[in-house]
Amino acid sequence: MYWWFASGCDNIRGIKWYYKRLNLDFYFLTFAAMYYNNILETIGNTPLVKLNKIVKDLPCTVLAKIETTNPGNSVKDRMALKMVEDAEADGRLKPGGVIVEGTSGNTGMGLAIVGVIKGYKCIFVTTDKQSKEKVDALKSVGAEVIVCPTDVDAKDPRSYYSVSKRLGDEIPNAWYVNQYDNPSNAIAHYESTGPEIWEQTEGKITHFVVGVGTGGTISGVGKYLKEKNPDIKCWGIDTYGSVFKKYKETGEFDEKEIYPYITEGIGEDILPENVNFDVIDHFEKVTDKDGLLWQRKLAREEGIMVGNSAGSAVKGILQCAHMLKPTDVVVVLFHDHATRYMGKAFNDEWMKERGFLDSKPKTAEDMISNHRHLPMLTVKDTDQVKAAFDVMEKHDISQLPVMDASGEYVGSISDHTLLSQLLKNPKLADHKVSEVMQSGFPMVDSSASLDQVSGLISKENPAVLVKELSGAVHILTKYDLIGALCS
Repeated sequence: MYWWFASGCDNIRGIKWYYKRLNLDFYFLTFAAMYYNNILETIGNTPLVKLNKIVKDLPCTVLAKIETTNPGNSVKDRMALKMVEDAEADGRLKPGGVIVEGTSGNTGMGLAIVGVIKGYKCIFVTTDKQSKEKVDALKSVGAEVIVCPTDVDAKDPRSYYSVSKRLGDEIPNAWYVNQYDNPSNAIAHYESTGPEIWEQTEGKITHFVVGVGTGGTISGVGKYLKEKNPDIKCWGIDTYGSVFKKYKETGEFDEKEIYPYITEGIGEDILPENVNFDVIDHFEKVTDKDGLLWQRKLAREEGIMVGNSAGSAVKGILQCAHMLKPTDVVVVLFHDHATRYMGKAFNDEWMKERGFLDSKPKTAEDMISNHRHLPMLTVKDTDQVKAAFDVMEKHDISQLPVMDASGEYVGSISDHTLLSQLLKNPKLADHKVSEVMQSGFPMVDSSASLDQVSGLISKENPAVLVKELSGAVHILTKYDLIGALCS
């Protein structure tokens, strides 16, 4: 005899089968047919992950709230949905309407996804400092994107604030979202992000740290957490060129603090209504360079691919190490995914052009990067000397590694020593390379420092072999070394 029934909720459908055998043994089998009705139902319930290597010098536990698992790969999905639903409820956004917003990219992506599901056209206005990846992402989900100059006053008619507001007024049936002053922004985090963090830490959180832009995240989360425990500290991460820190500390809106900066997603040259300064206990400024470098560190040391603001947040916590103790539990929120920044933070050339990376090679791997793709030229110990000379002349090189039949590097020849021997005995040209070769070039691994390589190259030893982890071998000559030292 068999029975079955279905049970479910708004978001998840589950099917449970129960059955009974004649011998009265009971078995329970669950077949979970779990699915969501649409992508919007996957927003929230993001994981909390302990950071390890990157915060090893801190005395406390640091946990990262990874918001990249939201469908738009950012925390902004939460408030995008909330703002739309609230606007629908009170009639500001009508069926077939147009969503208009000024955005650095992430809020726009959240709104665009909501627009796709709910049937709204989206027009977004952004600045020319935002990554190309962000603009392309918005276009990929059907949004229209207008790019405005960054280096203008917020009140300038060309600013993205002014343009987005004007379009909201001019376009028929349009709703201007205004995430900066829209209370639904902070409410979204009060209702979802804050409770999640409290539950995930079992109420043990002592510090909440996050980059501040519109202010919705820190204000909403901070309000909820402080209602649970007034002793919880909320630290906002600011950037140089933004007004937040000085305003918090002095009450002065200082326009002299405003200048262009590279960090995306945090800092402002205005005071959004969503920034509740009473909730924020401390602002910490982080440089563009540090934010970008620590963003890269998160990927390389923790395997966490996130954006500029995450790097800034981690560096901000490290700068505040003196304010932390062993019993503290710090939760830092990571806004968005690294795919938004591949052409910037994760592009070595872009970083070097702005002085954020040392352009001079530091390791053997750096020095071989320009010719890693080229084949390694060698000569066999059984080849004739004149054949080896032909290779050197054809490729305009002055030295060659010598290999034996088994593929081992057993020696070397150079034009300098070869010439001196041929002058003494011209008949050597028909002899085997093994009869004229010198000791083999020293071999180092690809992590060898520039100093280590330079210490091995001399007049008597004009080259060094570099072996990569893959087993591939490359050659570095004194000319490579000169080029590295002069770069």
